[in-house]
Amino acid sequence: MSNTSSRTVQVQFSGNISTDVIQSALDNNVSPAVLEIVTLISGNNAITPPIVSGVVVTGLTIIPPAGNLVIITLKGINGDTGIPLHLTDPCSLSLDPSFTGLVLSAGGANVIGIQLIWS
Repeated sequence: MSNTSSRTVQVQFSGNISTDVIQSALDNNVSPAVLEIVTLISGNNAITPPIVSGVVVTGLTIIPPAGNLVIITLKGINGDTGIPLHLTDPCSLSLDPSFTGLVLSAGGANVIGIQLIWS
């Protein structure tokens, strides 16, 4: 039985500018539909998608734990400078089907309870 995933990013502005921007990714009809809860150790952590015959990963949503105080940096490989993510806000990435992995670096301390949603 296959899983279909749908991902939507919505940004709303209010105040001087009032608008609602909604962008949907293409549905993935062969989604792995996997939710992992992981602990990042201090430093670089290799993150690889679930490998299941017949499924294709096209999205990853990273949700840090509520109250997180440790900088998490998204990197392509260990040597990258990377991009620091928000301490607690979710981050949704669209991935090419050729994607094989990335690095999440925890700055100075372990981060317990990060949710990785593979779609």
